[in-house]
Amino acid sequence: MTNNLDEIIKRVVTEVQKKVSFEIEASGRHVHLDRPTIDALFGTGYQLTPQKWLSQPGQYASKERVNVKGPNGELKNVAILGPERRQSQVEMSLTDARTIGIKAPIRESGHLDSTPGVTLINDSRSIMLDSGAIVAQRHIHMTPEDAKLFNVQNGDIVQVKTHGERPLIFDAVVVRVSDKFATYMHIDFDEANACGLSKGLRGTIVKCSDANA
Repeated sequence: MTNNLDEIIKRVVTEVQKKVSFEIEASGRHVHLDRPTIDALFGTGYQLTPQKWLSQPGQYASKERVNVKGPNGELKNVAILGPERRQSQVEMSLTDARTIGIKAPIRESGHLDSTPGVTLINDSRSIMLDSGAIVAQRHIHMTPEDAKLFNVQNGDIVQVKTHGERPLIFDAVVVRVSDKFATYMHIDFDEANACGLSKGLRGTIVKCSDANA
């Protein structure tokens, strides 16, 4: 009887958590590639090979990897996320950017104007990107249903409190709403270390930023 009660309590707690908080994931350095870049690095018509499906529907980490080279260094064995994009994009942390000697701006995904380029390398093949290197702005992917639940809209900037051993409040978190998303907050590894991220860590929106005023 006690075991059954414990399971019921766990299910209730889980459902309550879903209504007031969301899971936070660390997004490591990775690249998104367009068709011309895939052709240049792997051969004309090459198709990326899904290896691990990610939390966002239809998104995957591919078997293929590349090195990312800047003026002062190189990041090796960097994950390629599929499916292919309309424009190649390289996402890294501020620490990564300093390591390879570039000044990658903090941007939302796809906002690539006036961003630095890097060289992508696959064995003897390489391609120089004129732009596309960014530090991804911390963000929440959110379903329309959850956006209503949390009373936010696409493009809102919010503050999020983490609930873990090193709790903190992240400011300037952009909300991205789409019926193609699953609800997760994404931060990079610098930010993950700051809040002591471990699997299952959850966050709560505590207020909208003054940027919305």
